[in-house]
Amino acid sequence: MVYENLDTDLINELLGNGRTSLRSLAETLDVSVTTVSNHLQELEETGVIRGYSPTVDYDALGYDVTAIMQLTVEGTALSDVTDSLREHHQILSVYEVTGGFDIIAIGKFRDTDDMNGQIKSLLNDSGINESNTSVVLNKVSEHDQFEIDTDTSSSE
Repeated sequence: MVYENLDTDLINELLGNGRTSLRSLAETLDVSVTTVSNHLQELEETGVIRGYSPTVDYDALGYDVTAIMQLTVEGTALSDVTDSLREHHQILSVYEVTGGFDIIAIGKFRDTDDMNGQIKSLLNDSGINESNTSVVLNKVSEHDQFEIDTDTSSSE
């Protein structure tokens, strides 16, 4: 195993199974358990790996309505609106963007009534000038993580 790609290979292995033991990672990556442990600790300390959590299928739990909200806000209210959206537990992603809108937020809801009520409460914010909400009809692909390219895998 080439050490220059060790961190990337370690991350990719953990993406496949975040519960993999250090021993298993060491065997797969052909390095010592101590090496894996040290690299993993450094990745955690530098914030590259921020935690270990399950991948939840919200649709299977009844949150099968996905809404994409595009918002235009007063310039001075941008951070207040994004903070408010981040605190809402059913809003999965909040982005400040360029283009016709200032913020895009993606949320998961149990049904359209749940979505409608929660979006209306979010839009009561006086800093929001305009909103456009789209409901996802069909989830073609939904990934929150991807494997990192290494010098060896990018040439394949």
